[in-house]
Amino acid sequence: MTARLPVFPLGTVLFPGLVLPLHIFEERYRALVRHLVELPEGAPREFGVVAIQAGWEVAATSPDGRPLPGGEVTLHEVGCTAELRQVTELPDGGFDIVTVGRRRFRIAEVDRGAAPYLTAEVEWLPEPGGADEAAELLAARVISVFRQYLGMIRPDQQDLSEQLPEDPTVLSHLVAATAALTVEDRQRLLAIDDTAARLRAELRLLNREAALLRQVRAVPVPLGELASPPTPN
Repeated sequence: MTARLPVFPLGTVLFPGLVLPLHIFEERYRALVRHLVELPEGAPREFGVVAIQAGWEVAATSPDGRPLPGGEVTLHEVGCTAELRQVTELPDGGFDIVTVGRRRFRIAEVDRGAAPYLTAEVEWLPEPGGADEAAELLAARVISVFRQYLGMIRPDQQDLSEQLPEDPTVLSHLVAATAALTVEDRQRLLAIDDTAARLRAELRLLNREAALLRQVRAVPVPLGELASPPTPN
């Protein structure tokens, strides 16, 4: 099953169930928010969040605000929809919004000309349902390792480690979004359809990051992330 979605490129990865606040100041994304707000009551107010593979979140523009050529971004193939939950209009015409990740999708085709913002034809990705003994066993291991990991990077935030969800799928998304991973690591986790496979990958990543922390007491940040604009659109 396919659908057409507005697409919001970001320098981060959104996972189902995770909250994503955004400050909207570019005119093309102001238009996107206005479009969503004006939808009929009951219509899904969703747009696709897709991590940027190459390029910048903020488009280069001319003095009159028009996008300059050569500023297109390259997107990763898999993203997650963001459901609009709260909108605050600002005096300058911008918006502060709060969204929640809902469902994963794979981009089939990007359209750069149908609207002021990007739109894409997307295919919905399957989500696991029902009990999975392998995922349940892996979830217990991930919780244990993740609590140790959080104790190393956030020793003053014990509440977070004590409130980890027991549902394996929800846990897998929370760990992927919370651990100090690169965008590439998070993107690979988002693209995994099977919860047990995602949890196995997270165990490997958490053990890797814990080993780095024990050796150098720091988690390296890729140069590409250091060079990214500090604020989202």
